Amino acid sequence: MLTSLARCAYGAVFNTVFRRMDAEKAHGIGAKVISTIGELGVVQRLAYRYCQPERSLRVHAMGLEFPSPFGLAAGFDKDAELIDGLTALGFGHVEVGTVTPRAQPGNPKPRMYRLPADRGLINRMGFNNGGATAAAENIAARKTRDAIVGVNIGKNKDTAAENAVNDYVTAAQTVLDYADYLVINVSSPNTPGLRGLQELDALEPILRETKAVTGDTPLLVKIAPDLEEDAIRKICGLAEQVGLAGVVATNTTIARSPLSTSKRVVEAYGAGGLSGKPVADRSLAVLKVVRDVLPEHMCVISVGGVTSHHDVQDRLAAGATLVQGYTAFLYEGPLWAASINRGLTAPKYNGKTRLDAKVAKAAAKK
Repeated sequence: MLTSLARCAYGAVFNTVFRRMDAEKAHGIGAKVISTIGELGVVQRLAYRYCQPERSLRVHAMGLEFPSPFGLAAGFDKDAELIDGLTALGFGHVEVGTVTPRAQPGNPKPRMYRLPADRGLINRMGFNNGGATAAAENIAARKTRDAIVGVNIGKNKDTAAENAVNDYVTAAQTVLDYADYLVINVSSPNTPGLRGLQELDALEPILRETKAVTGDTPLLVKIAPDLEEDAIRKICGLAEQVGLAGVVATNTTIARSPLSTSKRVVEAYGAGGLSGKPVADRSLAVLKVVRDVLPEHMCVISVGGVTSHHDVQDRLAAGATLVQGYTAFLYEGPLWAASINRGLTAPKYNGKTRLDAKVAKAAAKK
């Protein structure tokens, strides 16, 4: 009941305030609220007491114990400043970044646009972050010592593609002592030439040399949803051959159909990666290919278009080890992860949750 009331209240605020506000500015306000939750001990404890996942949701993967299969995807907490607050809100893990060796401002603003009719988001942020050293310091300073933290790493915009391997190795070495796992991001559409690094000839040295310095820390690679099936299978085969812990599928898409938002509006927003509901079907399809190729012991993290606990269950049923979300957080509000965790643990009656059963019973009496 509390979750439903909170979501209704957030929905009212979103429709009257945040929806009219620049998307990146609204994100900044939300981040400050989450940061405050993590900084104020009493508030953090209260949030965690209400939002923490039940023990039955624990997942063992990559030698780690995750409190829940559901975590926050990279892109929300770029500089690892919100780990305490996000963990208190019920996320089973937090993947921070994308982090680059050197700080960079990212692309010119505006660079983030909501598509409310599609529950989607277009962004061309461009790996704006404070650099790997700052991220490492922020992870080290977190209060919640048992939080599972992944670090998503990328290359700086001004680093030539032929020198990209040096950036990945440097970023990995900088955050290695503070990360529970690492993810090589070669699939964002917002850094020129980055997606070209998914070509096997370019990707293999990046994976091998980064793996050589990460030791026992699990290392994964994140792929784009726009790859052909043959390319997906080849990357997965390379990941297994190199000895990676797994694959993250998928990043944002450069596709723009089908959308309910008018073509004129979408074109006015310009280039960038599309995330949220519009990428759900493709993300699920890629997940199935990845799981078909990779052996069972390798971790598959599914991300893209996840909104409800039903979506999480569908991804787990399709072979995902863990599931991540991001865009729906902007639409569903701060108790989103708690709502998903509760849905995953709710007793089932003929395929319905306890709440669904109560609603059906009440409707039958009318």
